[in-house]
Amino acid sequence: MAPPSPATSINRTSSDGGTIILNKYQLTRLLGRGSFAKVYHGRSLIDDSSVAVKVIEKPSIADPTMEPRLVREVAAMRRLNHPNILKLHEVLATKTKIYLVMELASGGELFTQLSRRGRMKEATARRYFQQIVSTLNFCHQNGVAHRDLKPQNLLLDDDGNLKISDFGLSALPESQKDGLLHTACGTPAYTAPEIVRRKGYDGAKADAWSCGIILFIFLAGYLPFDDSNLANMYRKIHLREFAFPDWMPKQPRIIIQKLLDPNPKTRMSIETLMNLSWFKKSLRPDPTLELHNETEAEATEEDDLSSIKYKTTMNAFDIISMSSGLDLSGIFEEKIVRKDRRFTTTATAAEIERRVVEVGERLGYRSKKMKDKENRNRDVMGLVKGRVVVLAKVLEVAVDLLLVEMTVVGGGGGFSEVEWEEFKVGFEDVVVSWHC
Repeated sequence: MAPPSPATSINRTSSDGGTIILNKYQLTRLLGRGSFAKVYHGRSLIDDSSVAVKVIEKPSIADPTMEPRLVREVAAMRRLNHPNILKLHEVLATKTKIYLVMELASGGELFTQLSRRGRMKEATARRYFQQIVSTLNFCHQNGVAHRDLKPQNLLLDDDGNLKISDFGLSALPESQKDGLLHTACGTPAYTAPEIVRRKGYDGAKADAWSCGIILFIFLAGYLPFDDSNLANMYRKIHLREFAFPDWMPKQPRIIIQKLLDPNPKTRMSIETLMNLSWFKKSLRPDPTLELHNETEAEATEEDDLSSIKYKTTMNAFDIISMSSGLDLSGIFEEKIVRKDRRFTTTATAAEIERRVVEVGERLGYRSKKMKDKENRNRDVMGLVKGRVVVLAKVLEVAVDLLLVEMTVVGGGGGFSEVEWEEFKVGFEDVVVSWHC
């Protein structure tokens, strides 16, 4: 008899219709979907426990930033063992999919509750805020900055306890140069201004800014900085241009004002925040300290050798976590080229326009003025080579700071990652920071 095909031996469908992966988990129902993954409720075939399984398609429809995000997510969640951080059990892979098997947060997204109920009462907001801030403090003590904190990444368990998830944009200690981070990333409405503006920034202070945004949302029910025009939003953020609603209590207003300080040097730190009387009110004991004490007590009762437990098998998660580089490239296939790149610069608009033409011509493009689809009264610089068209739009986001958006709008199939790298080299001396 011929051996079974790989698809048959790896994934199959159970009698009740749920997909079974690697004879370990049964996927039952869809819980949600993101930009490059779907999350399913899963059941362990070993102990019948419930899990959440993030399923990532491998090449054709996957986001090209998937690989570095996945590497960071696995590395951060492996490093961080905390009751308020979603636990990653293991990573599995087949020829077409990657599976992240995680703790199930059955309470769903906190964002969903906010959408349904609107703003929170002060006591409720403080309880969730305490959990967020205490957990971030733990992350920072372990050298990890989250960098993408927002209600969509805050989940709830059965008891209403908060679970921070999605460490795909997190920064590990090895990401730092001279103690600072240099990659611009995150969600614009929640991102600290120095991430866009400066070449180096403190990840912990950037997370503190996001805490200010989240506390405002909890108590107001809407974002402090919200504009469909990205340049206008950045301008408001840099100028701290927002207003408190009348119903917001005085103490949280003061805290938010100090957290949303555009200057990271004078912005309130997580450590200072945790010592404020408003924050400490009804504060529950830090669970990480309790776990530490329990571990120490157990260690004194048992012999060190007898307390060691060995695994009988190793999965992909165990193997990659043993590697300092966490190289997951072997489980990815062909990369898909991103259609856009953004960078900030302190050069003038005229200088950038000249540089776009110069770099484009050097790479074999001819320059051409084109109409901006968002504003028909405005021209943007276009670069044309065969069927490939690259638009370069320059937006002012703050005094002496421009955001340049480069977008492939035609013939994208003939545009490669190598060409993006050539553009990056061409603009190297005028770039403040590239966005990830």
